[in-house]
Amino acid sequence: MQYRQLGESDLSVSAICLGTMTYGDQNTESEAHEQLDYAIAQGINFIDTAEMYPVPPKAETCTRTETMVGNWLKNQQRDKIILGSKAAGPRRGVSWIRGGPSSLDRTNIRAAIEGSLQRLQTDYIDIYQLHWPERNVPMFGQYLFDPAQELDAEGKQKEWVSIQNQLETLSELIQEGKVRYIGLSNEQPWGVMEFLRVAKEYNLPRIASLQNGYNLLNRTMELGLSEILYREKIGFLAYSPLAFGHLTAKYIDDPAANGRATMFTGYAQRYTKHNVTPASAAYAKLARENGLTPTQLALSFVYHRWFVTSTIIGATGMNQLKENVGAWHTKLSPEVLQEIERLHLAMMNPAP
Repeated sequence: MQYRQLGESDLSVSAICLGTMTYGDQNTESEAHEQLDYAIAQGINFIDTAEMYPVPPKAETCTRTETMVGNWLKNQQRDKIILGSKAAGPRRGVSWIRGGPSSLDRTNIRAAIEGSLQRLQTDYIDIYQLHWPERNVPMFGQYLFDPAQELDAEGKQKEWVSIQNQLETLSELIQEGKVRYIGLSNEQPWGVMEFLRVAKEYNLPRIASLQNGYNLLNRTMELGLSEILYREKIGFLAYSPLAFGHLTAKYIDDPAANGRATMFTGYAQRYTKHNVTPASAAYAKLARENGLTPTQLALSFVYHRWFVTSTIIGATGMNQLKENVGAWHTKLSPEVLQEIERLHLAMMNPAP
């Protein structure tokens, strides 16, 4: 396994990170622990979770994932594990999380971290991220910024907690030893640069990482964010490298195949768009023509991009997990990479 520095932090993370968002819904606790044990045995030292997990979020399952991870973590050598978790933000209809967080203010962020620490049975989290921005931004399948969403029903500007205030609270958590480093998730270029600007101006903690979706069907972060990552030395954590399973080609081979897309219909709107199926089929065809599985093609592409620090993988079964980890050893030829670019230009970002 290869290890890489996460941004300007002193965290050395494995190039593959084990995602846990199926634990507590699609995976039992014993299955979760089997996956975690296997990942560690393969040299993976980085585990990603969130207070909101499992996904899709539901009142009856919320926070189960962290509890399952915590029951495993308490039996591990803590300083050998890089643990990441995330605080849910407002305006996403998750009323069962802390009573429905109205903002990312001091009260909510503190409640989030205290709950996560208790469930994870640890004194600190290595990389603590804001799961999504508090302010109005397009995400999770939305892709157009809408200024009308800045106004309330009376036409007044909506209020949101300033980035300075968010960073001040996160700074307190670092000073108290509850968090080592901070990061952002599902963030846009303006937000990343504003967090960096405010941190510098007010001598507040600097973000170490950005966790956004990235795969063959969604390469939007290349359009602006990749330069920021390079110039500002921000680590990039790529999630959903298999695009909700679409890039495995199982839904091409059998549209009714058992998986997240068929189990949770209507949840992931970014994968219901027009060109998702044709693009998935084209990438699967390219893979098979070159002696690869569609999974190997999709994962190898993300694993070996120059700006990707660690790729977050998830699986519901051990065979899936083994294939996903094994894909690290697959290297795509220049000819295959060139054909990927041709397909990308023909069907650019069908699932933004």
